[in-house]
Amino acid sequence: MTSLSIHPELGMEVPIGSIDKELRKLWEQDDARTNASLMNFAVYSEAPGALEKNSRAIQTLTAEHACRALLIGIDRDAPEASIRAWITAHCHLSHGKKSVCCEQISFALTGKATGRLRNTVFAHLASDLPLIFWWQGELSPIFEDRLYSLVDRFVFDSSEWADPAGSFGKLVDAISGATRDLVVQDLAWTRSFQFRVSVAALFDDPLVLAALPEIDSVRIVHHPDHRGSALQMLAWLAVQGQWRDGMELDLAVARKSGNKEGFSFESQGGKAISAELVSDPESAPLGLVELSGGGVTVAVSREAGATHLMRTIEAAGHVVEAPGPVDPDDPAGLIGEQLARGGKNSLFQKILPRFRQFLER
Repeated sequence: MTSLSIHPELGMEVPIGSIDKELRKLWEQDDARTNASLMNFAVYSEAPGALEKNSRAIQTLTAEHACRALLIGIDRDAPEASIRAWITAHCHLSHGKKSVCCEQISFALTGKATGRLRNTVFAHLASDLPLIFWWQGELSPIFEDRLYSLVDRFVFDSSEWADPAGSFGKLVDAISGATRDLVVQDLAWTRSFQFRVSVAALFDDPLVLAALPEIDSVRIVHHPDHRGSALQMLAWLAVQGQWRDGMELDLAVARKSGNKEGFSFESQGGKAISAELVSDPESAPLGLVELSGGGVTVAVSREAGATHLMRTIEAAGHVVEAPGPVDPDDPAGLIGEQLARGGKNSLFQKILPRFRQFLER
């Protein structure tokens, strides 16, 4: 390469063999910059234009989460093999004075050069820092042991998958065969976090807690694109409540409209519990989680686009309503929330078998 071009989103284009040298020059240009990094954060996509979009997301994320960002754009079907790289820094003022900056290296790989992903891209990880890997879109043949064996936390959004049952099968095989502890994080699960917190909080009310053994119906409303979040919410209720599977429900309404699914369970005390999932294109990703029984109804609801949840308790002579926080709708916001919480995500591992069972019914 005889000259270096500047990309408005990705920064300065550099030869692959000169990335580290050019990064050092980048920091030497401005003594007011401080390089901050607590992790390696890789973002992978095979969608056109993803590098620019993900660079904007990294600009936002690095305001709270210091990292070395590696953006990876792949075109497996391109006729010619090529690898290009750009470097830049995302900077944020610290106490209005010195800029705290995070490095970003962007890679575009095409054709057969995609086979050099591990040797070329991962050679530029900051040593001794964990690797968070955000995979966007469908799992492709590039999702293999040579990739995930280097990853500490694998983040994905199953709502983007055409065949979630099959993709989760691949993922579970990867987890069981991984040579290291691989933490997996589904953003579909992250979307239900504040709903789960709110449902649990409602049972702090003594009246609601007393009615817990009497619950006999569950209703969950979700957007059609987020059936996975609704099923994961149902799996969480079933696992935490220790509900056994009951006889399959025969819902005439479901056969007529196609927007309802029925499930049945049996409580520890032998009580039959019916559950209904309703798909509504006007809903938020999760629009309603409602549990009823023993003369008590509790609900957590959210209007599409609303900046808060509503927690509701209804019983004879007892009505309580209170707002609650809401999870972000955009994937980058969900990633930020998850990075802030961290953890091993053991609860997701706990509900995963039940959730997969629901997916495959």
